[in-house]
Amino acid sequence: MTDKQHASLNDAPKSIQLAVDLIQLLEENNIDTVTAIEALQITLDDFKKKLEKQ
Repeated sequence: MTDKQHASLNDAPKSIQLAVDLIQLLEENNIDTVTAIEALQITLDDFKKKLEKQ
């Protein structure tokens, strides 16, 4: 990642920063695409339920 890309990522919304971090984590750990999608869907469902309870 170049310095310019790194600076623009620092200025990006927190959701974008987190998404980039999650993608990097999944790729660095060689998580296959289907497993990643399934895990992310479980996580998304869980957070949506938490949001509904607020």
